[in-house]
Amino acid sequence: MAGDKTKKTRSASTKSRSLTVSLQASGFTATLLVLIVTAVVVLSPSLQVLAEQRQHIAQLRADLEETDREVVALEDQLERWSDRAFVETQARSRLMFVYPGDITYLVLDDLPGEVDGESVAVSDEIQVASGDWREALFASYLVAATTNATPVGDVFQEPEPGVEPLIPGPQSGPEQAPQGLGE
Repeated sequence: MAGDKTKKTRSASTKSRSLTVSLQASGFTATLLVLIVTAVVVLSPSLQVLAEQRQHIAQLRADLEETDREVVALEDQLERWSDRAFVETQARSRLMFVYPGDITYLVLDDLPGEVDGESVAVSDEIQVASGDWREALFASYLVAATTNATPVGDVFQEPEPGVEPLIPGPQSGPEQAPQGLGE
């Protein structure tokens, strides 16, 4: 029986030691976890700033590369403008400059438009306009300058009744002409 007691004592002391080691291990684990959480909390703002700075640096590098490409393109364009033949070509095409004695032809509607299946027949006869174009132009000018109609979209509204034009138009007779304008 004495041997039984020693076994029980050993097993009880072994259990208490394993419990103590287990508590020490879990205490160490808890301390380690607290240290890790504290480190994450302390370092996370710094890591966030670091990530933002790296992103900003990458954006600045991309902007720098784009600016470098623009500088190269502008240097190429400057080199082209230093060539006398290029400047002459640009002056002739953009500003329509010519040398004395040159004959310039200006082509209107040189772009191909919609081609209809029907072609319009061109008349071989000379057509004479009826009426004097100068009188028609002057009458058109007077009507446009003296109308009281107000534009609404593409259509003109008639003036209010009772409002007389300042200068008589083609519809008004000589009895309505103001003093000093007509005879």
